[in-house]
Amino acid sequence: MMLKTLFVKLNLEKETAVITIENPPVNALSAQIMEELDQTLDLVRVNSDVQTVIITGGGDKAFVAGADIKQFIDMTPEVGYDLVKIGHQIFNKIESFEVPVIAAIEGFTLGAGCELAMACDIRIAGEKALFGQPEVNLGIIPGYGGTQRLPRLVGAGKAKELIFTGDNIDASEAYRIGLVDILVPAGEALNRAHTLSAKIKKKGPLAIKAAKKAITQGLNLPMDEALELEAVQFKSLCSTEDQKEGARAFLAKEKPLFQGK
Repeated sequence: MMLKTLFVKLNLEKETAVITIENPPVNALSAQIMEELDQTLDLVRVNSDVQTVIITGGGDKAFVAGADIKQFIDMTPEVGYDLVKIGHQIFNKIESFEVPVIAAIEGFTLGAGCELAMACDIRIAGEKALFGQPEVNLGIIPGYGGTQRLPRLVGAGKAKELIFTGDNIDASEAYRIGLVDILVPAGEALNRAHTLSAKIKKKGPLAIKAAKKAITQGLNLPMDEALELEAVQFKSLCSTEDQKEGARAFLAKEKPLFQGK
């Protein structure tokens, strides 16, 4: 997997793609980094060997501490609209990935960084991480999905409080309200992400993909349509070799040997 980038690094480790954003000191998302991230995601998506993805920030100071504020100084309405639409497209790509995407979070996770984390399936945070959507302090609102994903994770009232005040919260509070899924000691987020990734990769890969599709798409559907989506995904697995192997291994009290077929 070869891709020449300056700020977004990609490593493939045992069917796990690790994407690291490295833009010291706080890994801010410039236009170039967003383009590199988009290209990296495209490269990962077409690699059939990848079963899980981990997104993290370089260093221990920040996961991603927002966008590049310099780009806001002379921004016109038209440029602003185009900017957020690009962000939507890239973060939607993460959310709709076929395989699970895990955010391994240390340090500042603010603005666009918080929005990036929310686009991932599971968020693992070190206890010293700090979260927030401080855009109102700049006279703008979250524009990379924060006004929509945050309420879906923590509820409308808490999301409004965080967005209206621009306040930051620590990792413990983020865990308490459901913004963070797994809380670990500082410096251990990436290790825990790899542990979780290894556990997921032992399961039926087709089943994992179907489950992610049913959950992600179903959240935005009326219940009857969401249940139909679940039924269709269940049906799609019933003729697979993995499904037969799973049942056989269970009855034989053996570990299943899934092949992704």
